[in-house]
Amino acid sequence: MPRPLTWSGDERRRFVDDGVLIRRGLIHGTVLSRARGLVGSWLTEAYDPARLTAYTERSFAPELEEHPDLLALYQRSGLAELAEDLLRPACPTPVARAQIQVRLPYGAEQPVKRMHVDGVSCPHLEPSDLRTFTFIVGVVLDGGATADAGALHYVPGGHHRMARYFATDWVLGQPAQTPDDIDAQDGIAFTAEPGDVIVMHHLVPHRVGINTSNTPRVMAYFRIRHAQHPELALRALSDPWLEYPALAGLARPGTA
Repeated sequence: MPRPLTWSGDERRRFVDDGVLIRRGLIHGTVLSRARGLVGSWLTEAYDPARLTAYTERSFAPELEEHPDLLALYQRSGLAELAEDLLRPACPTPVARAQIQVRLPYGAEQPVKRMHVDGVSCPHLEPSDLRTFTFIVGVVLDGGATADAGALHYVPGGHHRMARYFATDWVLGQPAQTPDDIDAQDGIAFTAEPGDVIVMHHLVPHRVGINTSNTPRVMAYFRIRHAQHPELALRALSDPWLEYPALAGLARPGTA
């Protein structure tokens, strides 16, 4: 039996510093091909252009979010073990659904979010709603590996700035998601190919760019929550390592 996947010491320190980890080519074979085929068929046969804004704000292919072929991307690839390894000795809650995000090709007129963190002051939520998580895992299913092909853009280390913002300049219910200095940044593009994986701390600000290529950029996302996240969620906005017991000691003074 193969050993469970884990993060190295260098990767753990990088996650503390940058809030982001990338594994190239982690998803492959039938696990990847079945998920790609499932979403590709949905785009061809079931996609409703009139619902583009709703898809973009929530999820494409919402009827497939619990499909075994999508959940296999997380459960049968080593991702589940990697997620558990980041939170040890705490445990994540079981992952029961996937979110599919698609950036349509040829520069399609599709809603574009500014820099934000998920689940805080979202336009489709009530101002007092807080639908956060501990970290997110993204799997590239399709699309070009260039910055202008609908890539995810993120701010490395931005989780430290966001924690200070949530501690000092934010109250639950206000509409502003990020401070002006974060909002003004373009971020680093996650240039990736099918099968590549990104793991990103919830507090890392991010956005998605326009896709000017001729291929849809398709991502499957899994939101990972510490088992006690409902009780810790509000505090975790200003304490980035509250839900990561093993990583808290690696955080340098002044980086929270």
